Amino acid sequence: MPYRDSKLTRLLQDSLGGNSRTLMIACVSPSDRDFMETLNTLKYANRARNIKNKVIANQDKASKQLAILRQEIMQLQSELMEFKSVSFLTCDCNVTYPA
Repeated sequence: MPYRDSKLTRLLQDSLGGNSRTLMIACVSPSDRDFMETLNTLKYANRARNIKNKVIANQDKASKQLAILRQEIMQLQSELMEFKSVSFLTCDCNVTYPA
């Protein structure tokens, strides 16, 4: 949905189109003389409510790569600990090595 050409929309553009949750309060009047302004306000609030965005995490490539590498380190450490425990259990401690 394209943004409406108004100062309010331009001020709220980051909130309406970004990765944030926005609360909008529409002030309306029961007065007959304010009918058109109230109607325009309700139409604007309805259009703003219908804006849907896909939420994505704000990560740069370096931090994403860092997270991948940390996960790989944890996996390798786990494998190393498993290997050490298996090799310790299967160790023949009575082996003598020639000098």
